[in-house]
Parts: sequence; structure tokens; C-alpha cells
Amino acid sequence: MSRLDKVNSILHHELAESINRHLEMDGVLVTITEVECSPDLREAHILFSVLPEKYLGTVLKRLRTISGRVAHELRKRLKFREIPTFHWVFDDREVNAAKLEDVFHELGKDTE
Repeated sequence: MSRLDKVNSILHHELAESINRHLEMDGVLVTITEVECSPDLREAHILFSVLPEKYLGTVLKRLRTISGRVAHELRKRLKFREIPTFHWVFDDREVNAAKLEDVFHELGKDTE
């Protein structure tokens, strides 16, 4: 496992815990699906999913708002020289997979 992979894995785990503590939205499930740091470790693209999806805009706004607090908390807990700048990205792979599944299901009905 490369150094970058290790950093991604550590950040993924730590961000998942921090987000659950700081987000505070009842009835909304936010999952960190992947963390992709740049090779110089200055930036991190944090992919996340939201259920129900109708809260995506609200969740994205809150994630951007709490980014500073989360980074501050990670600085204390992790022995990283620098915490990367967070870029929050909605992970639509699950949504697209569900749409494809519906299409395949419909295609299966037509052939019967």
C-alpha cells in the first residue's frame, strides 16, 4: 500500500467519524464513500452520498460550513504535517447504479 493510499484510508476513517459527530441532521444519512488526496497531499476530494437524496443541497452547504471545525479536530488527532483542503463531491455512483438496475428490470419485463 502506497503512502497516498494510507493517507486516503486514514482520512476516510477519521472523516466518517467526524462528520457523524458534527453534521447533526436528523433523518439524513451521510456516508463518506471515498477520499482522493492529491499527490502533494494539499487537497482532498471527499466523495459522499446522502439518503434521502432530496437533502443533498442542505448537506453540501453544512459540510462546507463545518469543514474548518473538522480540519481543526483532525489536526489535533492526526500526526499529519498538514491537513489537506477539503473539496466535497457528491458520489452519484449509487444513484446511477439504481437507475441502471431499473432499466435492466424493465428490459427483462419486455423479453418475457
